[in-house]
Amino acid sequence: MDLFSPADHTPVALAEGATWLPGFALPMMQTLWPCVAEALAIQPAMHMMTPMGYPMSVKTASLGEWGWVGSQAGYGYSAQHPETGQPWPPIPAVIMQLAEAAAMAAGFANFVPDSCLINVYAPGSKMGLHQDKDERDFSQPIVSVSLGLPATFLWGGHRRLDKPIKLPLVHGDVVVWGGASRRVYHGVATVKPGQHPLTGAQRINLTLRKAR
Repeated sequence: MDLFSPADHTPVALAEGATWLPGFALPMMQTLWPCVAEALAIQPAMHMMTPMGYPMSVKTASLGEWGWVGSQAGYGYSAQHPETGQPWPPIPAVIMQLAEAAAMAAGFANFVPDSCLINVYAPGSKMGLHQDKDERDFSQPIVSVSLGLPATFLWGGHRRLDKPIKLPLVHGDVVVWGGASRRVYHGVATVKPGQHPLTGAQRINLTLRKAR
């Protein structure tokens, strides 16, 4: 099933504990985007490895106390960058404020993330259906912010084989899921070629979590 973004940016309930907030990040964009661009300039995104030894099609960087890493040893969180050994840069205040406000709008109070994963999608890259299950604290929601090129977000079920709903996410959209939907399968279909005034030929996704 395909969903369509409401013209008036009305929130869309996807399931119990899951809400699509079209255009929610747009009012903060003038402050938000420079912070994201600066973070990627200081710490360029890199291709993490899968446990099978293949590079992921999506490039990744992190902010916060914990950064998400992938290698042949598996997936998980680390307090240091895997190549430099340095701590991850702190999450900028505007990103923290956006995450807290989005979580509150979706019904989750007092969300304080300690990890912000920055995924950079070039045209042709994608993210297969997966669960966010490397965290220790599943009482907190996931807040996902879309920037740049549009993408089709795949919202699945509690089983990998459940047929996903397709959401046409665009620049400024936010999706929040937690509670009964915290470990739902989700992914991103192959990103199509294009240009965006801020991000150029790429889609950038911020995923905020409480990892520890």
